[in-house]
Amino acid sequence: MSRTTPATLALDKAGVAYALATYDYDSGAERVGLQAAEALGAPPGEVLKTLMVKADGKPVCVILASDREVSMKKLAAAVGAKSAEMMKPADAERMTGYRVGGVSAFGQKRIVPTVIDADAAALLQAFVNAGQRGLQARLVPADLVRALGATVAAIS
Repeated sequence: MSRTTPATLALDKAGVAYALATYDYDSGAERVGLQAAEALGAPPGEVLKTLMVKADGKPVCVILASDREVSMKKLAAAVGAKSAEMMKPADAERMTGYRVGGVSAFGQKRIVPTVIDADAAALLQAFVNAGQRGLQARLVPADLVRALGATVAAIS
């Protein structure tokens, strides 16, 4: 597994301090984020998942704890949209340049607005996907917010 991805290069460029961790990715897992938390030996609330959503038809990157579900109504309100829905996996892969299960908010092919759940943003440390299945970056979520220019909102 390569430890250099578009995500790690973007983290480096943004000056974000992080440590990489690897785990055995299970493509058959029902909930990938929870499987990652278990494999890493980390609480599910500290392993953040990255979702791609369409708000009024426009792409939005969403980050929240792996044991939470995004409220599409709250997300839409956070970005000033009328409605929001999950992006189809193939569209998410095409938009980000990453495979589902390896989507990172950093280093995507196209910069899109990012929303981070308020509870996730308040953590002292968390894992986020580092751009490859089975590769996570442990970092301070406040750095994530700063580097991405993300909106912090209660979306779960």
